[in-house]
Amino acid sequence: MFDYFDLERRLSQEERLIQETAREFVQNTVQPEIADHWQRGTFPTDIITEMGDLDFYAPNLEGYGLPGVSETAYGLLMRELEACDSGVRSMASVQGALVMYPIYAYGSDEQKESWLPKLAAGEAVGCFGLTEPEHGSNPSGMETSAKRENGGYVLNGTKKWITNAPIADVALIWARERSDPETPVRGFLVETDRDGVTTENIDSKLSLRASITGEVHLNDAWVPEANVLPGIDGMGGPLSCLTQARFGIVWGAVGAATDCFETALQYAQDREQFGGPIARFQLQQEKLTEMATQITLAELMAHRLAELKETGEMRPEQVSMAKRNNVRMARDQSRIAREILGGNGITADYSPMRHMANMETVYTYEGTHDIHTLIVGHDLTGIPAFE
Repeated sequence: MFDYFDLERRLSQEERLIQETAREFVQNTVQPEIADHWQRGTFPTDIITEMGDLDFYAPNLEGYGLPGVSETAYGLLMRELEACDSGVRSMASVQGALVMYPIYAYGSDEQKESWLPKLAAGEAVGCFGLTEPEHGSNPSGMETSAKRENGGYVLNGTKKWITNAPIADVALIWARERSDPETPVRGFLVETDRDGVTTENIDSKLSLRASITGEVHLNDAWVPEANVLPGIDGMGGPLSCLTQARFGIVWGAVGAATDCFETALQYAQDREQFGGPIARFQLQQEKLTEMATQITLAELMAHRLAELKETGEMRPEQVSMAKRNNVRMARDQSRIAREILGGNGITADYSPMRHMANMETVYTYEGTHDIHTLIVGHDLTGIPAFE
């Protein structure tokens, strides 16, 4: 994979092995059929357990059978998965960063022992229920309620734009107690086969089509007290999970952009017009040079962020800057790659336009580009624009 500054030389043997394993898995197992899945609006569910066998779910955690690899190794994994398709990376990212991580960080011993091995193996699928139909960028305004009853809680509400929801075995639902609007938000592990829990597929998407996205409806769904995450309350819980997932997006966007660049470079070298390859023209060389530069800058940011995360020095605002930059970069460069491919670029035979469409979702989810701009702006000026 494109590596202009030879960053792979800095990788450990384990990091290199994880990168190579993920790349081989993508090329041999997923890549041949991913365009067909994207066109049909389906996810290749047969790879879920195979990704579990390869330790692709939250491998940067340790204990409970988890390998505890470096943050750079985890980032490289996300990069290789998204080089294939954002839907593949999203599945692994939600399973690991948004479901396994909060159970690992905030769950009881019983919750960890019950769920982490199954989720890690891909024997169970999880989803993260935060966003609601009327509350996207302002999740603290959520309306989903939890009322104490019969030694547990009765949940009511709807969560929307939830990756994995239609195939999930467990949903991590964030809600607040109905009896007191000021009660902090809490996390509830809700098995999707419980009475009062239904899921619904969102099938009209024009982006991230090779991903199963849906809604979770809670209608007097009762869960026991034992299903509440005991280690956290307040919005810090779900936001900390999003920080973990956004870290993966920082790397994944580099993978998508790199795949676009490599596709465009090969095409420019092979495609002949006016008596030779179009790569000889100055206009095409300028485009390729700018693509290579922007991808390299984003890659350097991802590596530095991993170093900060490894030492416990990473701040959420730094993740916001990197997510904002790298996804915008991938969005822009996928469009340039499509330009280089000309008319052929609008077909599913080539990946750039699929990546370009996917990036519209990645640009929006887990904090829109504008929201991350305001987060960084607040950090720089000390003045919150949200108030």
